[in-house]
Amino acid sequence: MKLDFIRGAKANLPVAASATAYGSVLGVLASQKGLSWVDMMFMNSAVFAGAAQFVMVDMWTGHLPIFEMTLAVLVINLRYLLIGASLESVFAGRGLLHKVCLMHLVADENWAVTMTELRRGQATSWFLFGGGVFLYLAWSSGTLVGLLGGGFIARPEVYALDFAFTAVFTALAVGLWQGKKDVLPWVVAGGAALLAHHFLSGKWYIVIGGVAGAIAAMSRPLEITEPEGETDAA
Repeated sequence: MKLDFIRGAKANLPVAASATAYGSVLGVLASQKGLSWVDMMFMNSAVFAGAAQFVMVDMWTGHLPIFEMTLAVLVINLRYLLIGASLESVFAGRGLLHKVCLMHLVADENWAVTMTELRRGQATSWFLFGGGVFLYLAWSSGTLVGLLGGGFIARPEVYALDFAFTAVFTALAVGLWQGKKDVLPWVVAGGAALLAHHFLSGKWYIVIGGVAGAIAAMSRPLEITEPEGETDAA
């Protein structure tokens, strides 16, 4: 358990640096909205989902639109239904409490790193959790730095800090590429997301793109391989 936890934390070190960078952007935006460090830390601990937190801060006003904010976060985080399903083998044999506690710190980054490790046959729930804890600390540090120093960075885009969010997900996507068999699901997911973004308001394109890509992947014909040493009868 301890070794897997440490291994997961180390494996997420590169993406944690990016999480700190774009977490600082969120902190800057939060400072401009008047959030306190207590508000920021509560949001980090209760939500811990970068895209959803950016939307929450964008919607933050003196009179909080609780219902609208909750609905927006729910829509954005629907992708975690797919993420949770993909982690079934990692949590196999574990109790409900174990799953609930460890899943809370699942982010896109440590999920992607864990899926890569799963293909090597070395992923465990504690590996996933180790990455989650490390990412949480990196993310929280970044948001607090941005929040407390927000007055010094009026335009984070000048320093390309806003691009860190895009860059890290591009790198993770490349790491998940498995070859030609991924072409169809990726094209379908990208096309569906673009269409949804064009025709629908809000963040529905995240969910629609993910579901469309998953359906395309499930629709592929199964690759049947014969056991080694087996030959056709003469």
